[in-house]
Amino acid sequence: MVFRHSLLVVHVLVMSFLSAAGAEAQLSRFQFAQAHMGTEFRIVLYASDANAASQASDAAFSRIAELDTIMSDYDPGSELMRLCQQAGGAPVKVSADLFRVLTHAQELSRRSEGAFDVTVGPVVRLWREARAVRQMPDPKRLAEAVKLVGYENLRLDAQTQTAQLLKPGILLDLGGIAKGDAADQAIAVLKSHGIFRALVGGAGDIAASGPPPAKEGWVIGIAPLDPRKKPERFLLIHDGAVSTSGDSEQHLDVAGVRYSHIINPKTGMGLTGRSSVTVVAPNGITADSLATAVSVLGPERGLKLVKSYSGTGVLFVVETEQRVRSYEARFPENRKQ
Repeated sequence: MVFRHSLLVVHVLVMSFLSAAGAEAQLSRFQFAQAHMGTEFRIVLYASDANAASQASDAAFSRIAELDTIMSDYDPGSELMRLCQQAGGAPVKVSADLFRVLTHAQELSRRSEGAFDVTVGPVVRLWREARAVRQMPDPKRLAEAVKLVGYENLRLDAQTQTAQLLKPGILLDLGGIAKGDAADQAIAVLKSHGIFRALVGGAGDIAASGPPPAKEGWVIGIAPLDPRKKPERFLLIHDGAVSTSGDSEQHLDVAGVRYSHIINPKTGMGLTGRSSVTVVAPNGITADSLATAVSVLGPERGLKLVKSYSGTGVLFVVETEQRVRSYEARFPENRKQ
């Protein structure tokens, strides 16, 4: 009886495996794209049919759009901007989504000693204007804006789920964290719709669930310093995220100096020189925000910060007068195509 029971168990396991394999074979690849958060978000997923794929992707995009209405600093009616309008006043009850992102931001601000700081909004606004007119920000206005920067001036209370901006004039900017979080949330929505093999990407931020059928992972090309060139380094990811921060698309060139859109919160200045930081992490919110922090900290301090986070790795590429140098820690091996 024991022997027969064992055979029965094996038979059931084999049938279950064949059933799962058959289901995997029936999955088809679908791709969708929509504009959100000032960029194009792309979803690639595997589903049993077009209807299931379309419904799941629509729900995921709706979630991204919802987060944009909460965290946009371009929309004066967003929840983020309504909070900023009450800067210097009493604590404000905020949504669970905004509180989640602000909590993560504050933790990274402390661990990076202010290299990542979402109160940098007043300075970011000036640099946006500067890039539009192709001139350096006015020094006096910049100095006044820097005085408003300081993550210590954002106070969060987990018990009441409130946020308080301690100084009038503080503006929050979630540009270095919101897209990574949105990718995470979109993946969660896809899973709730039965889609467990998917990739969500917005600008340089990518989050993934399970790999494509019969594959080890999703193949991601690391953007080179020169955007005209093709990637030379590739990695595989699944059930994780990867984010790249750099100045290849947004920068200001004045008097032979290249100023990145990435701002050093302590000085108020855009980073100079050519560099690119790619971070792999368990989730998009960590990868996105760490990539920004590491860009500001530089290779030595940046790699140390990444090592303090479990399950993360980093590739830091910087152009010097002599050559392009690379620094890395716990970064996946190159999967050449």
